Amino acid sequence: MRLDTPGLLARKRRGEELEAAELSALMRGMASGEVHDAQVGAFCMAAAVCGMSDRETRDLTLAMRDSGTVLEWSFLRGRGPVVDKHSTGGVGDAISLVLAPMLAACGAFVPMLSGRGLGHTGGTLDKLECIAGYRVDVDRDTLYRVVAETGLAIVGAGADLAPADRRLYAIRDVTATVDSLPLIVASILSKKLAAGADLLVMDVKHGSGATLSDSTEARRLAERLQRIASAAGLPCHALLTDMDQPLAPMIGNALELLLCLDYLQGDARPARFHSVCMALGETALCAAGLARDNEEASAMLLAARSSGRAAERFAAMVRALGGPGDVFSWASAADLSAPCQQPLQAARDGWVRRVDARVLGQAAVRLGAGRQRPDDCIDPRVGFGEVVEVGTRVLRGDPLLQIHAARREDVLAVEAMLRDAIEIGEQAPVARPLVVRADTAPIICGKVA
Repeated sequence: MRLDTPGLLARKRRGEELEAAELSALMRGMASGEVHDAQVGAFCMAAAVCGMSDRETRDLTLAMRDSGTVLEWSFLRGRGPVVDKHSTGGVGDAISLVLAPMLAACGAFVPMLSGRGLGHTGGTLDKLECIAGYRVDVDRDTLYRVVAETGLAIVGAGADLAPADRRLYAIRDVTATVDSLPLIVASILSKKLAAGADLLVMDVKHGSGATLSDSTEARRLAERLQRIASAAGLPCHALLTDMDQPLAPMIGNALELLLCLDYLQGDARPARFHSVCMALGETALCAAGLARDNEEASAMLLAARSSGRAAERFAAMVRALGGPGDVFSWASAADLSAPCQQPLQAARDGWVRRVDARVLGQAAVRLGAGRQRPDDCIDPRVGFGEVVEVGTRVLRGDPLLQIHAARREDVLAVEAMLRDAIEIGEQAPVARPLVVRADTAPIICGKVA
């Protein structure tokens, strides 16, 4: 159909629903550049202010998906289900790096198209780029080959995947429409639908370190993601996870990578990190038909890890994507440490009542571990190690975390932020659920103090 952008914008501004063909033409125009930045901004604002129905959000999602390439995995049919996982982002959240090889070791194929970090949350690709030679930007044939050979590939989404979303995403950031629920849903799902998986498991986070701090808003997002994905033909199962404190005791690209390598080898098992990983893995295996129930799925995941099969899958992926022949031997020999390391010590006896994930993430960015703008350079060595968990009993002088910095002055620059982020009180905090399903209330696993 002929694109009448001003007319469509006027109708959306009046609160009218746009039809599938209209949205398709509009998204093609955004992808081609026919629709100007000002018009993209006007669409974002109209959608944010007037809202979009589920039908309209589904049609927008499909139009964004079809604005570029859609991956096709039919050549894997009969060998196993194609499973994808997405997280809405958090501090110390490197679960993709361990969950993907564990699922692959259990019989799934896991093409995971990931992104880089921006703001206080870390990016999966930034962690992988700590590995010498690892390529995150690959062509489609390479992606197909690596997934077929190793069972997984964690790489970047190419420029031809949902290009309309690329335009929308950039404009949303400068038009104060980042928190528009239909635009969030369409942005996430358009890329996931374009990735072509049979099944999607979502990790929707809430708390201080999440995009949506309010748990009610996070549940609304999770429920809508499930509805729209299902309406678009992609089975989706969402979990809600707590991000008031960091998910893992390591924050920073190299630190989180090394933790993941230790986890895959069975040398580390941080409680919160492990619980969320297992909950997502169990959900994926059951939904994909690879396990009868959570108990069987749990046993499969634990066996994949303890037997070394998950570690072998990860090493094979790294090798196939240009990294070292044995990433575990490489990591043990590589110098990924920051030159200046110093503990932050408790100023009093008591119970750790709060570890503000957002503030720790912002402090890590200040050290150079993350980006405030897309073109910022990062220092993979810096961050925080051995971060104390909420509910820990500490004595004055005990380390609360270890600061990893490039310079002594950087340590001094973040110390005050860190002390404000960690609260120590006389009483132990009350425990609350760590992981719950988005569609039902029961706790899947774990508690967080």
